[in-house]
This record gives sequence, structure tokens and C-alpha cells, in this order.
Amino acid sequence: MTEHYDVRAGDISADDADRSAQNHKRILKDKRQIIVYAILAAFLVLADQITKIAAAGILKNHDDIVLLPNVLKLHYLENQSAAFSLDPISLLQRAFSFSYFEDNPQALLACKMGFFIILTLIVVILILRLFVRIPDTRRFRLLNICLICFIAGAIGNMIDRIINQYVIDFIYFELIDFPVFNVADIYVTLSALALILLCFFYYREEDFDIIFK
Repeated sequence: MTEHYDVRAGDISADDADRSAQNHKRILKDKRQIIVYAILAAFLVLADQITKIAAAGILKNHDDIVLLPNVLKLHYLENQSAAFSLDPISLLQRAFSFSYFEDNPQALLACKMGFFIILTLIVVILILRLFVRIPDTRRFRLLNICLICFIAGAIGNMIDRIINQYVIDFIYFELIDFPVFNVADIYVTLSALALILLCFFYYREEDFDIIFK
């Protein structure tokens, strides 16, 4: 009995050591993993920027390009706000009609762009803090990729706001009159939906324990 007890104790000790090693790896992804995900993010941001440059060159001051009649077309739009113009700065201006912003529309635009840039930086930093806690194992691979796609989309639109003070949108679902969007918006929307599905239907409580404990 004593010998059997010692073996089990040794097994428990080994499990604890393995768990400790896994937690250490969870917090500190190795350089190879970081580089791979950084390259993925850079590729996604580059793809977004290339499509926006192409849209500006082909569509700006030109007729729309119909891909599917009455369903899908390419329509150039310089978006100085959020979807449906429902950003907090615009809402405050509509509610209180500040005379300074009414007399200085460029100041209002700069205020909105500054708000979006700061908000994006905060969100990206928070997601990165979560990203480094997630193991790079097969079970968590999709979660890691979703976070990288979300970050890439946020950075893609932030680059527009920094350089142009507006975001270039060019994809329009005419069938449902959906707001005009871009490739970065696709990254953010699909990754957010995937995250919801993964959290509710794929990952278990013990998976979240690994990440947050």
C-alpha cells in the first residue's frame, strides 16, 4: 500500500510540474509563435490596405461597379464616423449642438478621429494581453487566430483614421441596404462572431481556467 501511495504521489507531482510548465508557456509564447502570428496580422493588415488603395483608385469619383445586380456592388465611401454615424462624439454633437464644433467642423472631425484612435489602441492592448495568456495548442488555435484577425481589422481601420482622417469603405450589400464596409470590417465582424460561437459552444469552463488563472 505504501509503495502504491508513493507512486500516485509521484504522479501528482509530475502533473503539477506539467501544469506549471504549461502555464508558463501560456503566459510567454515563444518567439517562433509570436513571429508567426505577427506575420499573419501584418499580412491581413496589408491586404486590407491594398484593397482600400485599389478602391480609391478605381472607384473614387467613378460609377459603382455592380457585382450582382441589386445585391452586391462596389461603392466608394469615405466614412468619417462609425456605422450609422452612431459614434459617441456625433451623438453628443447632435444632442447638444455645440457651437464650437458647428463653426469648426474640422475640429469635430479631429475629435472623432482622436476618440476612435484612442479606443482602438485600448482595445488592441487589452486583446494582446489576453492573447499572450492563451496557449498555442491545437485546442486554442482558433481562438488565437480570431484574436489576431480582430486586431488586424482594428489596426487596418486605425491606419486610415491616422493617415486620412476617414475610413475607406467600398463593399455594399444593396439587397439589405447594409452599411458600406471594408475588408477590415470583415475581419472584425467574422472574428467577433467566431469568438461568440467558440465561447458558448466549444470551450469549457476548464479551458477558461487555463487562460485566466
